[in-house]
Parts: sequence; structure tokens; C-alpha cells
Amino acid sequence: MSKYKVDIPGIDTNNLKVLSNKEIIALFEKFKSGDESVKDEIVNGNLKLVLSIINKYNNGKYDMNDLFQVGVIGLIKAVNNFSLDYNVMFSTYAVPLILGEVKRFIRDSSVVRISRGIRDSAYKVLKYKDEYLKKHGCEPSNDVICKALDMESYELANCLESLTPSVSLFEPIYNDGGDTIYLMDQLADKSSKTSRDDAISMERAFTKISDRESMVLYARYIYGKTQMEIADDLGVSQAQVSRIEKNAIKTLKRYME
Repeated sequence: MSKYKVDIPGIDTNNLKVLSNKEIIALFEKFKSGDESVKDEIVNGNLKLVLSIINKYNNGKYDMNDLFQVGVIGLIKAVNNFSLDYNVMFSTYAVPLILGEVKRFIRDSSVVRISRGIRDSAYKVLKYKDEYLKKHGCEPSNDVICKALDMESYELANCLESLTPSVSLFEPIYNDGGDTIYLMDQLADKSSKTSRDDAISMERAFTKISDRESMVLYARYIYGKTQMEIADDLGVSQAQVSRIEKNAIKTLKRYME
């Protein structure tokens, strides 16, 4: 356990309890039955997961205590929203949420606020494109978008570029020194073993979904955003985001068959 070199004031990081998958399942059965007393045990039993994720940022640039605290926020979100019906290990479900909180904290604490502004504008572009498509039956040209949203062409180009996922399906989003979790693991059918050929098919299938669907999947599985957060970003309901996500995954699986 000494591989975790993160020092957190007041916490003995070398002697944190680690729950087995069997123990986690048993605790979640109690928690989902209304026993709130086991929530802290689930959280405390997965703090090592938070440490392993923030360890990659242990380079002197960031306050590790701050990263640990925001990582725990992501862990708590995962505990609150996890269901045994998902048929995945809790750690697999929790990693994107923890990583999302950490990345969001780093992004908001740095000088990359411009990129966040671009992302906000990108959401506006998507919303306008959707509205235009519904009204006219076709997508608007770049000139039409620029005029409607009072944008320069280079600003629109930056927005459109920000909507394209720059992360490969093969990029590792978590590694505990053993098994590595990739983005494709988050999107693949958990009931079957996904081969690299399947993943390549998934990469191609991504070209078959819309910008909005791609963005929702990217926000959910890379940034760890909740459906409600994405709904706020897009100005739609949580139910609509849920439908977009389900339809996108359904489309990906259809083109992978």
C-alpha cells in the first residue's frame, strides 16, 4: 500500500481500509434499503480510490488536500447515485465522477477560464442548431449561426472544435496499478467482453451520432457531469438529457452489431 505517496493532513493514507467488492455489494444493499448509517462506511472504504486518482497530479503544482476533498465530493456523488442494477463494479462507476470533480476543480482554479467560456458558447451553438433544425428541417450554415449568435467565424470554429472529443476510447481514465479502466469500458456492454476490434467499431460508430449526443457522452463519461448539470448547461430538462444519452448509446451499439 506504500505506493500511494499522497500526504493528506490528519489522514493515515497508508492504512486506509479497502472494502472488497463483496463487502461493497452488501453495504449498498443495506444503503439502498434505507440504512443511511452505512454510507460513511462505503465512503471511507473507497478513499483509497480517490487517492489513487489524485496521485497522478502529485507534482507540486496542486494542493493535494484540496484535490482530495473535491475527489471525495465525487465519491459521495457516486455513492448517492450508484445502483446494483447497473451491473458494474462500484469503482468502475465511481472513477469518472471522482475524476470529473478533480478536473473541474483544476480547470476552475487555473487560467483556463477562457476554455470554459468557449464551452458555454458551444452549448449555445448546439442549442441554436437544434432549434434551427426543428424549424427548417436542415442544419444552419456557419454564416447563419454567426449572424444569429453575433459571433465571429473564428469564435464559431473554436466552439465547434471544443465539441469534438479529443480523448480516445483507448485513453486510460484510471489505473490502480492493476486493471486499467478506459472510456470504452464505460460505454461498452458490461454483459460481454469487449475486444479491441469492438472498440474500433465503437470509434467508427461515434461518427453516426450527433454533436449533441457526442457532447453528452463526453460530459458524462469524461468530465463526470451529472445529467442535471448537463441539463443546466444545455437549457433542457434532465429527462431530455437522459433520453439523449440513452439514444446515443443505443445508436453506438446498433452500429457495433
